[in-house]
Amino acid sequence: MTRLSLLLTLCLCGAASAQATDAPFKLILRATEQKIQKGEVSTAEIVKSWKLPAAGVAASKKHSKISTTLSPVLDKMFDQINARAPRPASFRNVGGSWVATQQTGWIADRDATKANLLKAIMAGKDSAEVVYKAVVPERSVKVFAQRGVLWHVSSGGSSYGGSPDFRVKNVLVGASKLDNFFIAPDHEFNFNEEIGTIDASTGFVKGFVISGGTLTKEDGGGICQVSTTIFRALYQAGLPITERHEHSHRVSYYDPVGYEATVYAPSKNLRMKNDTGKHLFIQAAWDTKAQTLRFDVFGANTGRSVSISKPVISDFKPPAAPSYSPDDRVAIGGRRLLDTPMQGMTSLITRTIKTSGGTLLSKDTLKSVYKPWGAVYGVNPRDGRL
Repeated sequence: MTRLSLLLTLCLCGAASAQATDAPFKLILRATEQKIQKGEVSTAEIVKSWKLPAAGVAASKKHSKISTTLSPVLDKMFDQINARAPRPASFRNVGGSWVATQQTGWIADRDATKANLLKAIMAGKDSAEVVYKAVVPERSVKVFAQRGVLWHVSSGGSSYGGSPDFRVKNVLVGASKLDNFFIAPDHEFNFNEEIGTIDASTGFVKGFVISGGTLTKEDGGGICQVSTTIFRALYQAGLPITERHEHSHRVSYYDPVGYEATVYAPSKNLRMKNDTGKHLFIQAAWDTKAQTLRFDVFGANTGRSVSISKPVISDFKPPAAPSYSPDDRVAIGGRRLLDTPMQGMTSLITRTIKTSGGTLLSKDTLKSVYKPWGAVYGVNPRDGRL
């Protein structure tokens, strides 16, 4: 070997040795998360790493204990790990495909991780594993899969545009109470039971409700926006109705005419049975800017094809005479329009349920009979028209 070749070899070997020595030491955390997409459960690997300063690693090896110079990096790493809180599984629409994801929480085991770190340093390795405890959310992807909740089944939407503040408040409070819950197989969804008590103690405020042929103020005015919207979602899923009522007169918030469900505990309720053979999972969503409400239903792929006709409206009748409701914002002798007059009418909506192959399973008709409704005016509480 020539002198030049020898020098070149020594340089290359020295460079490789320096490169190996300079490789940063890493602490590595390995985890997995599951998701559901297109009816299938899959598992994805998560790998996170943190580089440790070479001087701290060298000092740890020299003294056979974790150097205090590594403490700031380790403390920051442990804080980042512990900040990952468990998040229950839920569905979201990603590019037109519904995907269920969860987030598993992490709790770092500081002592065990430091022990791993020192052992790896003393052995001349360039990495060590982070030791942590996984905190799986109670409502996990695994629970969805076990209960047969693998597909987006149906959705129902409505608009509460133009609603006064009290009504918006009650719609959002009511919808939040029906967000993220299961309906067991053969279980009957009971709206009044799921919503619970409607009063100030549960977040509702006073608003107008239809009572005694006019409008009066009670806690929860506007809750029928919620019952109507979830009714549409469950009706579109093909669930049989066991109890459903229309309003006494047509209310434009709930158009298309007849495609609605009013509630007034305890006399009027919305009840529908889960006949799919698997659990159903309900999610609520709202857009406060657009003032829209939506419920999505997830469950098994039943193979049902559900079509709902437009309403066929007949038997029109002229609006009724006006009525009056107390309103302390109105001076004596004046009046303030609270609700517009509506014709009486009958609405028929047909639901057809078929198999994916086109075989007819069932057909039913949703009939709503609306009485004529007169304009409602707010007048001073001492007004003689009351």
